[in-house]
Amino acid sequence: MKTIAIANQKGGVGKTTTAVNLGHGLALRGRQVLVADCDPQGQVATFLGLRQESGLFDLLAGGRSLSDVVRSADTPDHCRPFLRILPGDRRTAAAQAVLLLGGAHEGVLQDALSAIHVDYILLDTSPSVSLLQSAAIYAADYLLVPVAVDYAALEGLGRLLSSLSDFRKAGGHCQLLCVLPTFYDRWTKESKRSMRQLRYQFGEAAWEPISRATILRECAAMGLTVFEYAPSSRAAEEYRELTAAVLATAKEVEDGGA
Repeated sequence: MKTIAIANQKGGVGKTTTAVNLGHGLALRGRQVLVADCDPQGQVATFLGLRQESGLFDLLAGGRSLSDVVRSADTPDHCRPFLRILPGDRRTAAAQAVLLLGGAHEGVLQDALSAIHVDYILLDTSPSVSLLQSAAIYAADYLLVPVAVDYAALEGLGRLLSSLSDFRKAGGHCQLLCVLPTFYDRWTKESKRSMRQLRYQFGEAAWEPISRATILRECAAMGLTVFEYAPSSRAAEEYRELTAAVLATAKEVEDGGA
């Protein structure tokens, strides 16, 4: 089982879009996938056309078991084999408060998720520095960082990678999987400049970008993934390529550490 935290300490960079579409991409490749919503906005369920629920709160602060709160990602109109979600809603923020009052440690999420057996867990996180974001990174094997390629492309990225370094110094095992450029527009100098900056700083860890696409906003509004809404689109092809890269790179990292 591999756990990937999708995080950035800057909002509006496409974390939930990436979590949902990568999750479905992996499921379409036959992997058992759980997408866990660690963001109080609770948009994982919404992006998949499902009802928000206080699943993460119930798991971490309400005494419910993991099997009680994990849901199928199927809807009446769309069957999504191998894809499940741990939904969240505004009560996720309350869960964090309860955990802090109870003196919870950063391993709380890792412990709570240990009972599930899937191929991939994707953790969608909030942009704010919080116990849950720290717990997601602590629980993860890999960190995937979406970064919008605009003038503020590196805002929040340095702080997040510094946190990752601190976790590793303290004995954590999470490592950087990739920096994923998002909202790329090949016609603008700003996008090209930001891409050059990311590739200069991160080398091969700066992966191929996800382009700015109205289709991706439409998918979210319709409660569909890009593979369902526009399977022949450039956006769908880019998320297929991302899925293949995750599968290949995660295996390489695993084999290299063997």
